[in-house]
Amino acid sequence: MTDHAFFTPEERTLLLQLYKELKGKSPDWKPGDYRQVRRHLAASFARQLPSRDVFGFNPVVKDLQTALVAVDEIGLRRASVIGLLMHNVVASHALTLEDVQREYGDEVGAIVKGLIQIRRLYDKNPTIESENFRNLLLSFAEDMRVILIMIADRVNVMRQIRDTEHDEARQKVSAEASYLYAPLAHKLGLYAIKSELEDLSLKYTQPDVYYAIREKLNQTKASRDAYIDKFIAPVQQKLDEAGLKCHIKGRTKSIHSIYQKMKKQRCAFEGVYDLFAIRIIIDAPAEKEKQACWTAYSIVTDMYRPNPNRLRDWLSVPKSNGYESLHITVMGPEGKWVEVQIRTERMDEIAERGLAAHWRYKGVKSETEIDGWLNSVRETLENSDSTGAEAMDQFKMDLYEDEVFVFTPKGDLFKLPKGATVLDFAFTIHTKLGFACVGGKVNGKNASIRQVLKSGDQVEILSSSTQTPKQDWLKFVVTSRAKTKIRQALKELAAKQHAYAREEIERKFKNRKIELEEPLMMKLIKRMGFKVITDFYQKVADGELDSNYVIDKYLEAKQQEEQRTEPGSRSAGQFNLEQVQGGEADDRDVLVIDQNLKGIKYELAKCCHPIYGDDIFGFVSVSKGIKIHRTDCPNAPSMRQKYGYRIVKARWSGKSQGNSYPISLRVVGHDDIGIVTNMTSVINKEDNVMLRNIKIDAHDGLFQGNLTVLVEDTSKLDALIKKLRTIKGVKTVSRI
Repeated sequence: MTDHAFFTPEERTLLLQLYKELKGKSPDWKPGDYRQVRRHLAASFARQLPSRDVFGFNPVVKDLQTALVAVDEIGLRRASVIGLLMHNVVASHALTLEDVQREYGDEVGAIVKGLIQIRRLYDKNPTIESENFRNLLLSFAEDMRVILIMIADRVNVMRQIRDTEHDEARQKVSAEASYLYAPLAHKLGLYAIKSELEDLSLKYTQPDVYYAIREKLNQTKASRDAYIDKFIAPVQQKLDEAGLKCHIKGRTKSIHSIYQKMKKQRCAFEGVYDLFAIRIIIDAPAEKEKQACWTAYSIVTDMYRPNPNRLRDWLSVPKSNGYESLHITVMGPEGKWVEVQIRTERMDEIAERGLAAHWRYKGVKSETEIDGWLNSVRETLENSDSTGAEAMDQFKMDLYEDEVFVFTPKGDLFKLPKGATVLDFAFTIHTKLGFACVGGKVNGKNASIRQVLKSGDQVEILSSSTQTPKQDWLKFVVTSRAKTKIRQALKELAAKQHAYAREEIERKFKNRKIELEEPLMMKLIKRMGFKVITDFYQKVADGELDSNYVIDKYLEAKQQEEQRTEPGSRSAGQFNLEQVQGGEADDRDVLVIDQNLKGIKYELAKCCHPIYGDDIFGFVSVSKGIKIHRTDCPNAPSMRQKYGYRIVKARWSGKSQGNSYPISLRVVGHDDIGIVTNMTSVINKEDNVMLRNIKIDAHDGLFQGNLTVLVEDTSKLDALIKKLRTIKGVKTVSRI
């Protein structure tokens, strides 16, 4: 099998062009790397042609395109690029991981291993299934460069899928770019990439919104440019007179950020005042960077009145991703607020390409704050028993959180997410101190463990050896470290209590010389209303359930069991059969959720009222199990964009089992006194259809009615709607 069968003529031309371009941009590759990589790639698709993805992309071409994004826009170097190109070679078994490590080094081998782990998670779908999120995040936490390569890959894919025919796959990939890869880029300081991913995601998932805002921006471009020039000219003159070498540029905010402001402020495009920001970029030596920035700040605020509540100083204390800048908002000409960002050339490069671009691959081995963040992610995930959706929620919150800066009494600086409490701070210093924390002193004044900290606070932790972790601590701590450690401690404490409760019950059984039969005990626990056995033992441990009462109930259950097995009595099989025949049908297996799972707890969403036969999907809620929505639910686009990782597949199973579902219909027609009678008559004649509610409003010779009916499935609903439409005077019948 040759590569001719796999590459189209256009792809062969593009392949050589991309390879040549990459070769010219990778000066740090070792002698022989290019020849070796090319030979291994050729061996790979000669041995086993790699499969194309759902969009039909050639994987070799796609990897080369991704490599150029990684080099040009993120700054990745030899190990990352070769690892990216080699992972498909290893996946096709043309080389082993040991071969890669021997030929290219351990760093390349580690990256290949991480990428293969992630590719396996993406094997069957263009996006990650919810149950695989924990594994994905663990793979990310192993090596910074694996995250960066996957971000570069998603940028490349988003640029290529504009004209694809696979709209559903494009929607899913775009939603994942918005809720996973854009926040990751934000955390790592890749602000240009973050904005591009968000804009492209909005373009594909909500094209009407995207193009409407883009059109408005185009219409106002001339006046906006004129205003920017009017603002910049006098500032540039003053900075030149002060001897500062700099250039100034105006940058329009991204379409996605404008849309978010419109939603947050509940206003139209015209109501968003800060559509752009002015950026002053100073050329200054490292030792004079801060001085130059503060000089520029002084000049700007002397010319335009600043808003004191909008000063952001990331010069004195940079963000944890390395971002350094001064942000101020001033009142510009014509009484308009203008955001001004002041930074040096070095700071601007890090702001555009991220601190990650200057990390380890340049030979820097020192621990960075990003390393610390990755370590905390790994620790949290490895010690967590939360679901994929819960893990992703906490992870995403950590990505977007603003930071506050607090100090110990000795002056040590700690960075915490906005909203962090005294208790969070105690856990940040040390786990044992968190468990023993009873309060603190903030700026010399006594404070409770719940007190929220502000930037600049000096905090001293007060502790007690008798303090123990409490369940309600989880309600107010915000750091993932504190949440993880508290959950671990509570879990261990509960396990000890459950063991003690079990021992107590077993001891009392022995004291009363009663043999404990485990199967019968399990039945009793379920009959007492406990879905989880640990809940039962917790009640015993808390003293809410007396062990003697449990034993009495056990003896009653045992006596009933013995009576059932006496001659002439009904068997358990007969009893269960009669129960099933005489009772309501069990509707738990009407739905099949995710990977052919049945019997999972779910609720039908009230926003769209799905019924048997509708096209549906599941949404994993935080506390109420899985909510089932129609695919055309009005809330579906928002859920897919913001919480795509919580979406699970769902379908109806077999045939409808006689369950009835409430459905609302809107009927519009001519106002006729007999029309309501005709509608109710049609409904009453339908088998297994029941009218629950009807409300009619008449105006100007027309009526509009809302009907609520109980139906079994979509076929019955469609038949009913069809018959209602035949009634004389009825104009339209539609499902709400």
